[in-house]
Amino acid sequence: MKKLIAIVAVALATTVAANAQIGIFGGFTSSNTNIKDTQTKNISLYHAGVAYKFELGPIVVLQPALAYQVKGTQLNNIDKTEGKDWQYKNGFVELSLGLQLGIDLAVVRPFGVLEPFIGYKVTGNEKWDPNNVGGSVTQVTNKFEYGFGVGGGVELFDHVQLSVQWFKNLGPLVKQEGDSGSTPTGNFQGIKFTLGLFF
Repeated sequence: MKKLIAIVAVALATTVAANAQIGIFGGFTSSNTNIKDTQTKNISLYHAGVAYKFELGPIVVLQPALAYQVKGTQLNNIDKTEGKDWQYKNGFVELSLGLQLGIDLAVVRPFGVLEPFIGYKVTGNEKWDPNNVGGSVTQVTNKFEYGFGVGGGVELFDHVQLSVQWFKNLGPLVKQEGDSGSTPTGNFQGIKFTLGLFF
């Protein structure tokens, strides 16, 4: 019995490896967030990383990925004395698991994708002064993030992927400190366009 299990495991691993590819990807991110009593706008950012794609069947593909993803928003007229806008940005190392369902049409494979992710903040600015009272109220962005993306794309010749996703971070944007009425309560969401090359 043990030998049979070992043979099946080796056969499965060999099949997965034969249908697996390593890739690199990068693209454009348009990100925003909802912050209480504050006007915000989308800002243009970016993402890049590496992925591992393997087929589980004729229509199912799993694609785990590790990426550096920058998210943020533009806060309008945050400095009331000078009428300036300010961009709030955070860079995350994200680990995601993309589940793709598609149809292989030889040279092209259209697919839909659901991609849950977790991440950890490694860069960013954290100054926030909602009332402009002559000093900064420092809010600490939650370093841990989690959420999901949903979208679709097309793969060409088994090597080139083009995709678009809408993503949503879940949970609070910042740790609650002090007056909760002046604390940003939204979280990042937006659209990302990605080009991937697989080898």
